[in-house]
Amino acid sequence: MRLLGVDFLDISDQFSEDELMVQKTTREFVDNEIMPDIDLYFHDGTFPKHLVKQFGELGLLGLNLPEKYGCAGMSHIAYGLTCQELERCDSGIRSFVSVQGSLVMYPIYAYGSEEQRMKYLTKLASGEFIGCFGLTEPDHGSNPGGMVTRAKKTDGGYILNGAKMWITNGSVADVAVVWAKTDDDIVRGFIVDTDSEGFSAPLMKNKWSLRASITSELIFEDVFVPDENLLPNVKGLKGPLGCLTQARYGIGWGTLGSAIAVYDASVKYTAERIQFDKPIASFQLIQEKLAWMLSEITKGQLLALHVGKNKDNGTLRHQQVSMLKKNNCWVARECAKLAREMHGANGISGEYPIMRHLMNIESVYTYEGTNEMHTLVLGHDITGIPAYK
Repeated sequence: MRLLGVDFLDISDQFSEDELMVQKTTREFVDNEIMPDIDLYFHDGTFPKHLVKQFGELGLLGLNLPEKYGCAGMSHIAYGLTCQELERCDSGIRSFVSVQGSLVMYPIYAYGSEEQRMKYLTKLASGEFIGCFGLTEPDHGSNPGGMVTRAKKTDGGYILNGAKMWITNGSVADVAVVWAKTDDDIVRGFIVDTDSEGFSAPLMKNKWSLRASITSELIFEDVFVPDENLLPNVKGLKGPLGCLTQARYGIGWGTLGSAIAVYDASVKYTAERIQFDKPIASFQLIQEKLAWMLSEITKGQLLALHVGKNKDNGTLRHQQVSMLKKNNCWVARECAKLAREMHGANGISGEYPIMRHLMNIESVYTYEGTNEMHTLVLGHDITGIPAYK
């Protein structure tokens, strides 16, 4: 079996048969069940919620977490290939799987008690429960340490007050992993059941990006969270930042899918578009753009592969994930811009996937760590001098 799609350097040899089978299964599901209607979901600003349990049946939710909790127990590379295939369809579809697995299931697995794992992970893995992740606030994005959401200790639990912004899945979630400062100003994680009194998640509207994804605000007005819903095994920003490292890893693979989608569309379009009595693919400037796209996608694949290997063998450093996220989001963004140029006026038409991917990647380029912040993470690693402040 070989890697499906763009594989200029034959990197299929680096993947196991199981990993390639996961990619094949995901690709076939995407092509048959999601791709035919994705433009409609994007146009209408709706998320195909009926697919969630199908994601669960395929093992895509928490795919790289242990089988003990109802998950697939696959490698991190298999998870990366899944993200690539989902984002080849649409960034919003991949975002759902990323949030469910990396930002909700992962912290419960990594920081939760065994009781919490048994209570929540199986239902999240099956798609019976949908989760969301509450970290970003209206005035605190790149500086999560400045959060103002508070968790005040009370008899038997905590009282949460505050708000979170730009939360994927928030309006449809059954459970939210929420980060707040306790009375001692230490950031702690809480599992919040969304039917709790005082919890609300108004839908954020008027988006021009990630329209096939649900984005919400989370509001906490004296929400009681019992002691048993406190994540016991982490304190401070290490908790949420560890979750973001998991999600950024998937983004680094996912954005390659977006780049591949617009590259494939451009190869096909330029071969068929006739100008001056010949296909525009015969012109040097078009070939230069296609060659650049293929080269950068291939380099991005190699970066993702080796970061994935490091993650699977336990040697990964979060700075490597910053390089992956920073580079591959940029590649996808540039590929979408070049594809728009090659498609001419047709590049803005919904008949082609270019503008949808271009609008989506504008969000992915800045969410879960802006390009600038990941640049500074690398700069800190290079020089030993933090330049964040």
